[in-house]
Amino acid sequence: MSGIMQTVAGLMAVAARTAPKSLGQDYLDIQVLAGDDLRRLADEMDKFGRETGKINFDRDAENIRHSDAVLFVSLRENQPLGLDCGACGQDKCAQLESRQGPDFEGPLCAWRVMDLGIAIGSAAKTAGILNVDNRVMYRPAAVAKKMGLVKGAIVCAIPISATSKNIYFDRPVK
Repeated sequence: MSGIMQTVAGLMAVAARTAPKSLGQDYLDIQVLAGDDLRRLADEMDKFGRETGKINFDRDAENIRHSDAVLFVSLRENQPLGLDCGACGQDKCAQLESRQGPDFEGPLCAWRVMDLGIAIGSAAKTAGILNVDNRVMYRPAAVAKKMGLVKGAIVCAIPISATSKNIYFDRPVK
């Protein structure tokens, strides 16, 4: 990864880390992947899409192959906030029990998921301010979790690229 793109990924990680969080509690994990790890991730995404019949894993794998880095932001664990607000579908936080779904755990504390979303938005905004193309993605995150490259109840990926044309848009949809 070029030095400037490594710096951008680092600044995105700082933006995610310092984003506001409920009760000031940080339950996020933040990790940058680059180099050969991106090629391996893209290959696994292709394979996963073929094996499961899920669409657009190959398309997103091409984006990962042409990215300089990918920032992963995950909710480390589903630790409810303790408000007993019911936003998760339970009356009491003590009743919230997550189970493993096909890709991620759920249900999750809505406030912790909002923390994740704010951190992701802050990271993507930072890339945008620096004129670095990016896109929040589900598919690379799901496969990276399956590969053991990242951990967490739920994970999002933000690949970055700096070329003359944004590689994350005008993509074919199957």
